[in-house]
Amino acid sequence: MDKKGLLIVISGFSGVGKGTVVKRLVQDYGYSLSVSATTRAPREGEIDGRDYYFKSKADFMNLIDYNGFIEWAIYVENYYGTPRAFVERELAAGHNVILEIEVQGALNIKNQYPDAVLIFLTAPSASELKERLVGRGTEDPAVVDKRMKRAAEESADMDQYEYIVVNDDLDQCVKDVNSVIVAKGCMIEKNMEFMNQMKAELQAL
Repeated sequence: MDKKGLLIVISGFSGVGKGTVVKRLVQDYGYSLSVSATTRAPREGEIDGRDYYFKSKADFMNLIDYNGFIEWAIYVENYYGTPRAFVERELAAGHNVILEIEVQGALNIKNQYPDAVLIFLTAPSASELKERLVGRGTEDPAVVDKRMKRAAEESADMDQYEYIVVNDDLDQCVKDVNSVIVAKGCMIEKNMEFMNQMKAELQAL
């Protein structure tokens, strides 16, 4: 049975471990990952084309002008966007595609792709979230404060998501997210064509 792939949108507060969870989903379950473009500088160990497509602001704005993004947003003074061509090609081929994007972009995606699965990752508590941001040591205290303030703003939109998963234990979190996606793929409305085919075959017999 050929069917279109699912578009899975994973968001969450900065520092909650979205990148690690997404890498494990790709590694353990074979999801396709849409790599975002950004104007922010690479962090240590990040590779262009694997972690992000690192763009100048001028290049990024050019892609916006040519409708090259499904969505784009400004987050803590940097631009982030989801390239359109890769996502639509993978979905048409029947592959499940994961997007790791911010709340602003996620809601934009849902407007364009009503069947998209929206999953929000969170830490067990606000204090744990701040500890993780401080602990990774990649930002100075002023940026940590900005990210915590941004998290408070994002929390207002948590109820726009269909699913919320707490990343307390990484292995369990990865399994929980995969279970959500599998369940969504098994819903009746995602399988109407198959169901109608089965009915017709059974009646013919």
